Amino acid sequence: MKIFVSGGAGYIGSLCVEYLINEGHEVATIDNLTEGHRKAVDPRALFVEGDLADREKLIKTVSDFKPEAVMHFAANALVGESMTNPSKYYRNNVASGLNFLDAAVAAGARTFIFSSTCATYGIPEKVPIDERTPQRPINPYGHSKLMFEQILAWYEKIHGISHVILRYFNAAGASEKFGEDHRIETHIIPNVLRVPLGKKNQVEIFGDKHATPDGSCIRDYIHILDLAQAHALALTRTESACYNVGTGEGVSVMQLLDMARKITGHSIPAVVKDARPGDPPRLIAAANRIAKELGWKPKHPKIQQILESAWAWHQAHPDGYGD
Repeated sequence: MKIFVSGGAGYIGSLCVEYLINEGHEVATIDNLTEGHRKAVDPRALFVEGDLADREKLIKTVSDFKPEAVMHFAANALVGESMTNPSKYYRNNVASGLNFLDAAVAAGARTFIFSSTCATYGIPEKVPIDERTPQRPINPYGHSKLMFEQILAWYEKIHGISHVILRYFNAAGASEKFGEDHRIETHIIPNVLRVPLGKKNQVEIFGDKHATPDGSCIRDYIHILDLAQAHALALTRTESACYNVGTGEGVSVMQLLDMARKITGHSIPAVVKDARPGDPPRLIAAANRIAKELGWKPKHPKIQQILESAWAWHQAHPDGYGD
């Protein structure tokens, strides 16, 4: 298929572009490079440097490519920042996303694959979290993603473009060529690995008195290549749907840290900080629906596999993409 991707220079977008091309698809992508990296774009993809806020250029660029489907990754995704600068999140995640959706409709794309998030659920009443869980976001980031999900439903009714919404949890790991390099790094795995790389002296753990067996937060980590596989399988869906994407297995921060020590051979000192307000003790996905309807099954479900791939990439790229 011909697939147009927004945010193809970012962490998740770049890995998905690589995966799609390896699967035989023809891919074009647009990115403004404020968060992404030019070196993260697979050289086999058609790359356009541009901003989704530039509506006229965006519509022409997508229409010229004539995609059968589009995938939308471009977004701001820092929860803390969304609480201090909500305008940025509604402008970029909703208004600019709407420009991309209009471009997809104008180009005649049949399907819109949307990179959403478990943040739309807020603090769930029970875990594992399935797709029927009420969506009650507790920050502008999660709310902006929920708003866009709702817009997609109206666009299907009015314009006939179907959508697949993928709500995923903690994307992590790397392929051989592409990995995680954020300019502002908030994710735990790259921050943990910065210690054995000599970039940090210690790693911070936020809270050790949560209602979990070892007191640290439990999260569902998904290998980035398994996430890419989910996006590729979403292209086979002919009707609109939403799916959680996760392993259904929880790993605590302490367990992750212990595994990182084994893999790197480094002591990785840790210091416990106060728990972050509103941080749920456990977030685990119920991914039965995507397994049943799309046949998705993670090939790298263990935290050891995820950490090993991330460590290999960071060792080969100690300064990330170097820009």
